[in-house]
Amino acid sequence: MARKSKVQPEPQVEAPATPQLITDTLEKNYMPYVMSVIISRAIPDIDGFKPSHRKLLYTMYKMNLLTGPRSKSANVVGQTMHLNPHGEASIYETLVRLTRGNEALLHPFLDSKGSFGKQYSRDMAYAASRYTEVKLDPFCNELFRGIDKNAVDFVPNYDNTTVEPVLLPTTFPNILISPNLGIAVGMACSICSFNLAEICDGTIAVLKNPNVSIDRLLDIIKAPDFSTGGMLIYDREQMKGIYETGVGSFKLRARYSFNKNDNSIDILQIPYNASIESIMKKITDMIKVGKFKEITDVRDAIDLNGFKLTLDIRKGTDPDKLMAKLFSTTELEDGFDCNFNILVNGSPRQMGIRDIISEWIKFRITCLSREMTFDLNKKKEKLHLLLGLAAILLDIDKAIKIIRNTEHEDDVVPNLMKAFSLTEVQAEYIADIKLRHLNREYILNRVSDIENLEKEIAELEEILRDEIKIKQVIISQLQEIKRKYSKPRKTQLIGLESIDEPDDEEMFFENYNVRTVMTKDGYFKKITMQSIKGSDEQKLKEGDRIIYTEDVDNRGEAVFFTDKAQVYKARICDFEPIKASSLGDYIPAKLQMDDDEHPLLCKVLYDYNPKHHIVFIFENGKGVRVSLDHYETKTKRKKLTAACSEASPLVAAFYEGDSPIDIYIHTASGKAILIKSSLIPEKATRTSSGVTLIQLKAKDKVNFALSDFSGIVQDAEKCRKRKIPTAGVAADQIKFDL
Repeated sequence: MARKSKVQPEPQVEAPATPQLITDTLEKNYMPYVMSVIISRAIPDIDGFKPSHRKLLYTMYKMNLLTGPRSKSANVVGQTMHLNPHGEASIYETLVRLTRGNEALLHPFLDSKGSFGKQYSRDMAYAASRYTEVKLDPFCNELFRGIDKNAVDFVPNYDNTTVEPVLLPTTFPNILISPNLGIAVGMACSICSFNLAEICDGTIAVLKNPNVSIDRLLDIIKAPDFSTGGMLIYDREQMKGIYETGVGSFKLRARYSFNKNDNSIDILQIPYNASIESIMKKITDMIKVGKFKEITDVRDAIDLNGFKLTLDIRKGTDPDKLMAKLFSTTELEDGFDCNFNILVNGSPRQMGIRDIISEWIKFRITCLSREMTFDLNKKKEKLHLLLGLAAILLDIDKAIKIIRNTEHEDDVVPNLMKAFSLTEVQAEYIADIKLRHLNREYILNRVSDIENLEKEIAELEEILRDEIKIKQVIISQLQEIKRKYSKPRKTQLIGLESIDEPDDEEMFFENYNVRTVMTKDGYFKKITMQSIKGSDEQKLKEGDRIIYTEDVDNRGEAVFFTDKAQVYKARICDFEPIKASSLGDYIPAKLQMDDDEHPLLCKVLYDYNPKHHIVFIFENGKGVRVSLDHYETKTKRKKLTAACSEASPLVAAFYEGDSPIDIYIHTASGKAILIKSSLIPEKATRTSSGVTLIQLKAKDKVNFALSDFSGIVQDAEKCRKRKIPTAGVAADQIKFDL
């Protein structure tokens, strides 16, 4: 058989890519995603809910779970899929957080039965949705009041099979009652919860005076309030900044009690974002390394009475000092960062407390006006019908006769309209009345409502014409909500002055005597005295030499001055003890110094005595003395810039204690002087350029300076000078060996 020839397919030619500006790509592809995440997922609206919360709660409302019995959570999750098709797991997680059992909210929206985990536990898992049951809490009446009276807009759901509310017509500022955390694209929100009674009172204050001062609001709305309780470290100025801008942070710490009989500490409440597992792990880890020797046992003691973490402690331990130590090292004291980003009319806005309340008031006025307009129209329709009914009261027999004598059904309504001057709607209403109701008593009873209806209509119209009266209605509703649902504060306030800080850092580590050593090349050693007894021979790199050594203890703070005019600080306890035969820690790497930056001076300090000084020698022959207290910081800063003048490169830095020190200064041209540090004037600022110490010729410069020159400089006294500025002694008159 003849072979079939293989036909090669023609190669496919891809169309060339069309160039597109990156700005166009971002606008068409990225920005829609960004806006979707911000508006439809992560940031809450002025009603206090994200879309996932709103869809879930509205579904339960339509399932009659506000008044009916509890339903299986799985049923609720399935029904919510009609509005929120993002998966059962995510819907159930949303449901869990809203329940009473989870304890994440001060005012839970769901009455729950079953295991829903806990806000304060990372590992306490919630049960599957088929085992748990939920219904709407009576508190939710305040979320849906007016929702069936056109109080808010409705939009079609994702597949146009039903509708859902754009917002819920909350009768109180839920945005400040329920905590919210969301991470969008390019922005985030972190809203803490406040006490319902305080928010109601604060909102009433803004309703009465829209320009109420922040200080006045602080007196009413004292501070955030959390479902987990705890103690808020209160700083009024810090809180005022949060209330004004919506941005800031504050500290929360655990509440505890000391049980003398069992010699134990019971931790009863913890900060909102902390978890019992992370606290226990941190304490356990620190016990293992010997930093909490006072604690003999730590255990989870949660029971039916609620949260409890128990610490068994050794006899003689001061519980308050131990707790101060725990606050400083564990999540028993934790911060809460506020970022009040809220959607208003579809746009994210960062607002303070007063602005949030003002926006909610605008929203609530709109909801209440729409609700009242709905009621007004219904009452007008009813009045219209009753006026028609009243029209036939004078001659019921005539109306019956017209209906009976009309041959065709379609002519009944027109004949009634003509005979009694009725509208079509009125005539239809009369024609539909049952025969048994066509009696004088029934009609008189119905017509008697006309006067009340007219009065109610007049009142509604008067309220709708006057915004002040609408605000008064809102005030009445807020007062009712406060009376029915308010709870005492859970989070207690403590002033900064009542904070028990650790007396000193010795509490956090074992203290013992050590020898500190630093070399010219920047290697630092912490050597225990026991190790020195075995061998005190120091191992150094070739060409390196020791420039500092001092016997101190583990409490000290090592301060390093560098050739880039910067100061680095490190606690001695942060260095691991090593043997003299080791090179030690390389300080530029250990302290993350800048590139090509090297330490010139090391000194271990316990305080910053203003009578002690740092002496700086510069390349241009100048020098300056700066009081040591200029380098003290209130916060535990690890790095301090602008330690001295940067007008000329820094050659050397020396520590001057109670007595002056000798300083040997040598220039590149071979000149040298030896002076007392007391000759160098003290300056009031760190960045002073100092005074001239040694007179330099053109292109000459100081190349090194020493305070400990024994064994390095021969016959240094020949260079002694009694005043400054002074000329140096020629190098050939002295002998030195570097």
